This record gives sequence, structure tokens and C-alpha cells, in this order.
Amino acid sequence: MQTRGALARVARECAEDLAADGVVYAEVRYAPEQHLERRLGLEEVVEAVQEGFREGTLGTSIRIGTLLTAMRTAARSLEIADLAVRWRDRGVVGFDIAGAEAGYPPTRHLDAFEHVRRENFHLTIHAGEAFGIPSIWEALQLCGAERLGHGVRIVDDIETEPRGEMRLGRVAHLVRDRRVPLELCPTSNVHSGAAKSIEEHPIGLLMDLRFRVTVNTDNRLMSATSLSKEFSQLVDAFGIGWGQIGRLTTNAMKSAFIPFDERLELLERVIWPAYAELRDA
Repeated sequence: MQTRGALARVARECAEDLAADGVVYAEVRYAPEQHLERRLGLEEVVEAVQEGFREGTLGTSIRIGTLLTAMRTAARSLEIADLAVRWRDRGVVGFDIAGAEAGYPPTRHLDAFEHVRRENFHLTIHAGEAFGIPSIWEALQLCGAERLGHGVRIVDDIETEPRGEMRLGRVAHLVRDRRVPLELCPTSNVHSGAAKSIEEHPIGLLMDLRFRVTVNTDNRLMSATSLSKEFSQLVDAFGIGWGQIGRLTTNAMKSAFIPFDERLELLERVIWPAYAELRDA
């Protein structure tokens, strides 16, 4: 994906695949700095991707926002953050960092996060997958993350009491009480070793404890998955029904980075009526 045509095609096909899977709103993240090997500039990369998504959504009911990701192992995060802000009214809805957590704390990129926050823009941070509670704490308390990419290791701050009751530590309480969205990716978490299996994935516990859980695919290609497949696996593993699937979808829509009135319209006119029909069928 190093040419304008390839980027536009991948984005177009991504939109088409998501629409075919029944997705009505998606936030798709990618790292512009990883597409510069054939002399494209950062602006050209974003232009190509946005062009592809525009083409892929024509004639469909899906809407797609993009998140521009900076690699936490590199030193271009402020540049990517500024790029995201400049494209905020042209399809980009937020900024993100991703990549190896261990040895690369989010605070290495404070200038990027501060820039995004000064501009009243949105940010999510990959934290709490390969590294634990310190990464989550930094992302929230020092960097101002609105959502946590993965965040699965929040269970490290939850203990089972001798009588079987669950005790939340201070960071876990913070995440739950502030309704911080957890961008959980069950299949990907199994593949990365963050969970042993879907059945043993902490998503079941986190749903029971009423964290704001959202279900995500992470990487559809490498994980050979789709959002429908993720939900199907959760049905098999935890016995959830349409009511719980609807709540998980509502969590995701409430946590989206588009304006509140647009989120509410999608919920009231599209998502809630569709789940009501499924529950009544």
C-alpha cells in the first residue's frame, strides 16, 4: 500500500466489506507514516484513503470516519497529530498511537496529545494489551485518552475476594466510573496472546461488571475476522443474546468521535429499531 491507487482501492474495498457485514458506522484507523516508501507525502496518503472511502460508501448506508495513527516506536507523532487536526472536517475524526507498548510509554508523545487537546479534537490510545496498568494509567491521566485501544489488561486491577466477590482497584474503578470505552478485540487478543481463548477472554467479566465494553475487529485481514464473527463467537462463548449485542453496539455508538446529535440520530433511527426487530422476531 505505497501508491495512491493502492491506498484508494484498499479503502474502497474496506468500506464495501464493512457495509456488506451490516456495519452502519465505522472508525477505521491507519498510520500514514507507513505508506511513504514510494515518495507519497502524508497529505497525499490521507487524500487517497479519503477518496477510497468516499467511493466505497456511495450507494450504501454506511458512514466511515478515519483515525490517523502515529507509531509509538517512531518520532512523528506531533506531525501526525497536526495532520489529523487539519483533516478534521474532511473525514478524519481522531488521533491515535499504536505499536509496541513495552518500553514505549504514551508519555513519550505528550506534545502530540497536548496539541490534539488544545485543538478540541479527539484521541484514543492503544494501551493495556501488551503492557498493563501503568500504560492504562498514563494514557488516561497524563495523556487525556478518551478511549482505550484494547485495554484488556484492566483485569490486572481486578481481584476475586475469597467469597467470590470482585474487587476493583483504583485504576479499574476510574475506567468503569468514568465510562471510559474499552475497544476490545477478542480474536486479535487471542492471536496476540493477551487472552488464551475467546472463552477465557476477560470481555465476559468486564460485561458483567458493567464496564463500557465495545467489540472491535482490530485487523480484519490478519485475524481473518469480521464484526459479525466477533459477535457470533461471543454468543457461543458467553451466551449473550440480541439484547446484550444491542447494548454493546450502543456502547460503541455512544463512544464514537462524531458529534452527539449525529450519534443519537444513528441510534434512534437505525440501530435501536433494527435491534428491536431482531429481539421481537
